[in-house]
Amino acid sequence: MKKIKNILFYIAIIGGFSLVIYWILTVGRNLEAGRSIVTNIASGNAFQDSMSSFVSNLQHPAGILLLQVTTIIIVARLLGWVFRKIGQPSVLGEILAGIILGPSLLGLYLPDVSSFIFPVQSIGNLQILSQIGLVLFMFVIGMELNLDVLKNKVHEAVVISHASIILPFAAGMGLAYFIYSEFAPDGISFLSFSLFLGISMSITAFPVLARIIQERGMQKTRLGAIAITCAAADDITAWCLLAAVIAVVKAGSLVSSIYTILLAVTYVIVMIKVARPLLKRIGESYKEGDEGSKSYIAIFFLVLLASSFVTETIGIHALFGAFMAGVVMPDKEKFRQMFINKLEDIALVLLLPLFFVVTGLRTEIGLLNNVGLWEVTGLIILVAIFGKFIGSAAAAKFTGQSWKDSLTIGTLMNTRGLMELVVLNIGYDLGVLNAEMFSMMVIMALVTTFMTGPLLNLIQKVFKHSGAETETRYKKEADVVSALKK
Repeated sequence: MKKIKNILFYIAIIGGFSLVIYWILTVGRNLEAGRSIVTNIASGNAFQDSMSSFVSNLQHPAGILLLQVTTIIIVARLLGWVFRKIGQPSVLGEILAGIILGPSLLGLYLPDVSSFIFPVQSIGNLQILSQIGLVLFMFVIGMELNLDVLKNKVHEAVVISHASIILPFAAGMGLAYFIYSEFAPDGISFLSFSLFLGISMSITAFPVLARIIQERGMQKTRLGAIAITCAAADDITAWCLLAAVIAVVKAGSLVSSIYTILLAVTYVIVMIKVARPLLKRIGESYKEGDEGSKSYIAIFFLVLLASSFVTETIGIHALFGAFMAGVVMPDKEKFRQMFINKLEDIALVLLLPLFFVVTGLRTEIGLLNNVGLWEVTGLIILVAIFGKFIGSAAAAKFTGQSWKDSLTIGTLMNTRGLMELVVLNIGYDLGVLNAEMFSMMVIMALVTTFMTGPLLNLIQKVFKHSGAETETRYKKEADVVSALKK
């Protein structure tokens, strides 16, 4: 009985007020007299009218952006899965997804589809969203750096890391001398071009390297610890150098950039000496599940945004500010992990693939349309491998590592991946790299990252017997040290 009563009430209330609404609309039309109301005249074909409305809605900036994001995530995740299956980092598949969706493949063979999904006027929105993803990603990278590990192995790490930077940096500047006349954009000085080529050769992909070490179960070994520490030291040094290089490029000369560099140094000192202790106190008072926990998170996000804004204003790029904000976050393990978990999925899964596609849209492999350009590309790859691999391996051997460990460290440090693309996009935005040079450098980043897995397998195979002996020796050394401490 109650059910029937409810149904009758529903019919009465909906039906009654629907009639009232209809009556108001009918009477209200009389008020339109003399107001020159323009009515859209339908074509008479309901299907055509619906399709026209559908296309109009799809061409709205929000509709285009949602279509782009959906397409990008599907292709990036699919290729990331394929590359994981063949023993490569998933980031390689995501980078390749960007190139496939760009003018090198989709734009070349299906130009109408490409212009529909990625119309020129929409790229600005996609780029802004990708930059937000990069800011969050660099913040996470800063938080993932374990400064205590750096302190424990600082001597070995600094020697290997700085050798793995200075040698490729010098090699990159040497290469710039030979290709500047042909490949430097008009209005770009040799200083700016050579410095940027040097820093591009010096980058190591810390996140990719960390994931390779984790996937291979090396994170708890002595070799894994050294490699991670070297990459962390490399990351900090390379980003500081990049900030200086950007300052020089924007100022036009070393002398003109001194003011920017001094501001940058002051900023770093304030972040380490003032912001870090203050954030540490705030972090100590934070308790998971507190009612005010969102206020704490808001404070840390404000630090991230303010830091990024300051470095962008100074002239050393917002990404450096995001990285430094991550570094100075409270070193409370649970807090950092909580924050990383909150941001990592959004940054890595949703926003970062957008950056790969923006890079892919800029990468026009079709521009490399003669043998000479491919020879220069090959030369760039050789110089990059020689500088980073040889520099790291030689320094590791000098510090007393075995040949197996030295070559492994050299291989890992030669991994460029995403971090290289970040640097290349900055260079492209600053006008230091033209479209041809940008495409060549992207290919170099792909090759040096792709070769990491197979080369590690080869080293493992060649040094199969000596590896076990080395690990045994390291264990004995650790036991002796522990005994002496007792």
